[in-house]
Amino acid sequence: MEAMRERQGRVAPARRRGLAEEVADRIRDAVFSGAYAPGAQLREVELAEALDVSRGPVREALLRLEREGLVRSAWHRGATVTTLTAQDVAELHSLRGALEHLAVQQAVTYASDEEIAAIEQTVNRMEQAADEHEMVRCDIAFHDAVYAAARHRRLEEAWQALRSQVYLFLLTRIRVSADGYLKHLPGEHRELVAALRARDAEAALELFATHRRHAFDVLADATISPERPAPGDDR
Repeated sequence: MEAMRERQGRVAPARRRGLAEEVADRIRDAVFSGAYAPGAQLREVELAEALDVSRGPVREALLRLEREGLVRSAWHRGATVTTLTAQDVAELHSLRGALEHLAVQQAVTYASDEEIAAIEQTVNRMEQAADEHEMVRCDIAFHDAVYAAARHRRLEEAWQALRSQVYLFLLTRIRVSADGYLKHLPGEHRELVAALRARDAEAALELFATHRRHAFDVLADATISPERPAPGDDR
């Protein structure tokens, strides 16, 4: 018993992380709103002044966002918003597809009528979106609702680990081309909801795959590379 108490005493005291989490939320929201574009520098001093906090929580927040894949750090540039390369785009597309394939199968089988209605509510908000950034938020909320309806805890955790990078994927897509984005996206998602409500797994899987492919094709056509970021990105 004494040995156990001694081992327990070696555990370092927990630190309060609330402030760093809030700072990470603020920076993440700024990236998602378009205030910081891919490639934009995130300077600790400027962020600390803007958020009225010390540099410590900002540094910790940036490390958190780096683990999410939203921020990248380099010794000669400091922290910057991630600029997706062709490999990033391909990997995100394939991994998102694998996760979403399971999520759709699960939702078709296990989602309640109320959960399908919750998915549809996100489409209703899409139809009210005022600009492309608000539409991206609604698009992500739609997929959040699909994963919630899948009733698969580990699958939803995997989605949450990837979520910020998929958000960045969609932001990059509208920077490359927003042509028809506001006009056509709600209708596409209405079709997705209809297939889920009909419990038609084959149709739903095909429609979701086509939906993902649209965004991927826009970015693939931009031929993003580590040397050449997506059009409009500042380096």
